[in-house]
Amino acid sequence: MIGIANDQSIAYGCARAFRDRGARLALTYLNDKAEPHVRPLAEQLEADILEPLDVRDDAAFARLFDTIRQTWGGVDICLHSIAFCPRDDLHARVVDCSRNGFLAAMDISVHSFMRMVRLAEPLMDDGGNCITVSFYGAEKVVDHYNVMGPVKAALESVTRYLAAELGPKRISVNALSPGPLKTRAASGIAAFDELMDRAAERAPTQAVTTIDEIGAYAAFLASANAVNVTGGVHYIDGGYHIRG
Repeated sequence: MIGIANDQSIAYGCARAFRDRGARLALTYLNDKAEPHVRPLAEQLEADILEPLDVRDDAAFARLFDTIRQTWGGVDICLHSIAFCPRDDLHARVVDCSRNGFLAAMDISVHSFMRMVRLAEPLMDDGGNCITVSFYGAEKVVDHYNVMGPVKAALESVTRYLAAELGPKRISVNALSPGPLKTRAASGIAAFDELMDRAAERAPTQAVTTIDEIGAYAAFLASANAVNVTGGVHYIDGGYHIRG
């Protein structure tokens, strides 16, 4: 599982749901600064594997999956819940996004999912589930979401193409699209509190999404009950996305 930063992370909600249903876990942390925040959660979840991973480092990615192979022999579920854009580019208009900023956002937020799936594929001899995390800003223009909208749109398209390519191997590929949550990644988006308030007001349920709700949905997608569900973008946002 890639993307746990603290106990408010979407990835943590998913990890907890998987663990509650009997899964054995492999978790990652970005660097030495992040490790003290993630290691206690890994211990709480009784994770078998905890490894450092900067997704820009292909060697580190390979080491992670080698460890998984040596420890378990295979893998059933992979979760990708990371996104990044340099702050100046994130706060700029889309048309003003720098080339380097756009490439960094695409590499870390999208291509890293492709790399994860490619490394997982040989370890999913009996089929498996690959899940990533998107946002409504991929489909509609959301104020202040800026270049991450096009980036998430690319992630959703990649999800569909990977699902088509890996379906014959019984490997499903899906994207979760939660409503706004107060996560570490979201803290970089300007006026994010306003976005959360607006989502709660406009959602038919009039409630914001929780990481437990997202985890429960992810666990369903990873279960035998969802064996024929693939290529989808699954909204967990109280119905916010149906509003014009």
